[in-house]
Amino acid sequence: MKILIVDDEKNIRDSLGRLLELEGMKNETAESGEKARELIGSRRFDLALVDLRLPGISGQDLVEWIRDEGFLLPVIMISAHGEIQDAVRAMQAGARDFVEKPFDSNTLIAKIRAITGEEKNRNITEAASRKLPEMPRLVGEHPLIRDLREKISRLAAGDSTILITGESGSGKEVVAREIHETSPRSGEPFVAVNVGAIPENLLESELFGHEKGAFTSADSRRVGLFELAGSGTLFLDEIGEMPPALQVKLLRVLQDRMIRRLGGARDIPVNARILSATNRDLEARVAEGLFREDLFYRINVIRLSIPALRDRKEDIPLLAESLLPRLCGRLNCGQKKISAEALRKLGSYGFPGNVRELENILERAVIYSPDSVIREEDIEGRGEQAGTPAVQQSPPPENGENGTLRGAERELIEKALKEHEGNRTRAAKALGISRRTIIYKIKEYRME
Repeated sequence: MKILIVDDEKNIRDSLGRLLELEGMKNETAESGEKARELIGSRRFDLALVDLRLPGISGQDLVEWIRDEGFLLPVIMISAHGEIQDAVRAMQAGARDFVEKPFDSNTLIAKIRAITGEEKNRNITEAASRKLPEMPRLVGEHPLIRDLREKISRLAAGDSTILITGESGSGKEVVAREIHETSPRSGEPFVAVNVGAIPENLLESELFGHEKGAFTSADSRRVGLFELAGSGTLFLDEIGEMPPALQVKLLRVLQDRMIRRLGGARDIPVNARILSATNRDLEARVAEGLFREDLFYRINVIRLSIPALRDRKEDIPLLAESLLPRLCGRLNCGQKKISAEALRKLGSYGFPGNVRELENILERAVIYSPDSVIREEDIEGRGEQAGTPAVQQSPPPENGENGTLRGAERELIEKALKEHEGNRTRAAKALGISRRTIIYKIKEYRME
C-alpha cells in the first residue's frame, strides 16, 4: 500500500510518514497542491492524506481536480479545529473522510485501512462483472503438471511479464489465476479479458476506458480494465488476436506504465502485472506481419507452456473428480460419481478441446445420467464423433468399489504397489503422482 501525504508543514509530513511506515505502508510527500498533482500524474497511490489549507491550490481544489481528472484515488482530508464545515464541503466535492488536528493515530490508521479496503473491493466487484467465466483450479499429478506447478511457484514472486501458451481449452487462464493467487499481489484484483471475444471498436474502451463524449454513446466516464486491476494482475487472453493499432498502445503501456483513456487528454499511471496467453504461433504471426515484433519481445519475457490433455490423460480421473461436484451443483441435480467404464471411455478420446471439452462432456453426462453414477453410455464426446484418434493407454480397472472413480483409483494403486513389491516411491512414479499423494491415498483407502 502506498499513501501520498500532502501538507505544507514539514513536521506533519514527517510524523505522518513515520506513522505509516510503522504500519507497513509506503508513502511519498508533497508540500503543495501543485507538487501533489505532479506526483499523482506520474505514479499510482492507494490513498491521499490532504491538508485542507494549502498554499496556492487548496485541499478542496486538489480533491476536485482528482475527481474531474478521473483518478481512482480516495482522499482523507486533514482539517484543523473549526474547519469542520470546510471539511464537509470537501467531502461533498469527493473526499471520502476527514480527520481533525490533532488527530488520533489509531483512528487515522483505521480510516485508511477501511477506505482502501472499500476501494479495492469496489474494483474487484467491477472487474468481476467483466471477467471471463471462472474455470477450475490447476488439477493433476502428471509430471508435466508437477513441473508446471514448480515453475508457477518460482515465477509468482516476481513481476516479470509472462506469456502463457497452449492449445485452446488447456487451462491458460487457470495458470494465470494460479500465478496471481500465489503472488504478493493475491489480495489485489485479478482481471481477465479475452481479447479475441471483444469487437475491435470496443476493445480499446474496455482496456483503457473512455471519457464522457469520447464517442456517440459515451454518456459517462468509464474506467478501463488496466485501472481496475490496480496493483493486481491483468490477464490478456488470446493476445494474438489484438488489432495492430492496439498493439502499439499496449507496447506503450508496457514501456511507460501509463495509459490514456479514449477521448482523454491526460496520462494515468498503472501498476498491474501483465500476463498474456495465446493458442497461436506468435513467431509465425510476427513473420507474417500480423503481430509486432517489439511487442512480442515485451510480452515474451518468460514463457510457460501448458500441456495438452492428451499428453497427461492419467489426470482425467482427478479432473473428473474435481469437475463433477461443481457441475452437479450448478445443474442442481445432486452429486454424482463416474464409473470405471465411463473413465475408460474418456481415456480413449483425443480431446482436441482439452480440459474445456472434458468439462463439456461431463456436463452432458450429468444431464443424461438417470441415477447417481455416470456410466459408459452417458458419455458422448465431440472427439469421438469427429473421429479423433485415440491415444493408447492402460484403462482403469472395470470392477472397482461399485464401479466408481474411488474404486478404480484404489485398484490402480494396489496394482502398482504389487508390481513394485510395495515400494511406494516406484509405484508413485509409475502412476505419475507424487510419493506424498500415494501415501495419502494408502491411508485414505486403509491399504496398509
